Amino acid sequence: MSRIGKQPIILPTGVSVNVDASTCAVKGPKGELLLPLHERVRVAVEGNTVRVRVENENEKRDRALWGLFRMLIANTVEGVTKGFSKQLEIQGIGYRASLEGKQLVFNLGFSHPVKLPLPAGIDVTVEKNIITVSGIDKQLVGETAAHIRRLRPPEPYKGKGIRYVGESVRRKAGKVVKAVGAA
Repeated sequence: MSRIGKQPIILPTGVSVNVDASTCAVKGPKGELLLPLHERVRVAVEGNTVRVRVENENEKRDRALWGLFRMLIANTVEGVTKGFSKQLEIQGIGYRASLEGKQLVFNLGFSHPVKLPLPAGIDVTVEKNIITVSGIDKQLVGETAAHIRRLRPPEPYKGKGIRYVGESVRRKAGKVVKAVGAA
């Protein structure tokens, strides 16, 4: 049995889950998310708990799907109640970001500003050198934050670039120049 999959998901007040043949719709105070279900996964709503089952508990692939879909449903429940956020930090002289309408504009040392349109359902705030990406879909928040970081990943010599808050970047020593004429 899957240790994660067999645990029930307890629904907070104000959250409703509707399951049909191939989708699971979770509605809460922050919005609504749809989760497509695998054909071997069964979801049952019993009062204020949600239980996930699979066709064959002894098959390895089904046990993996069991734990996966239990966590995906738990993440959608958490998303529609609390939401998710990731923070990124810009380091480097002259590196900055600004929000213009529904797109982020970065000055990252290139010859041109980099414009990044934001997907629907994602809110971004920029305060000095901290970018906060938030939304109700955990996957979309993480994907957007990773896309922002990919614009200028931190380099190992000076540490300049975009990194997650709290991320440590392994630094390298620069070139050592020998003295000329030393014998």
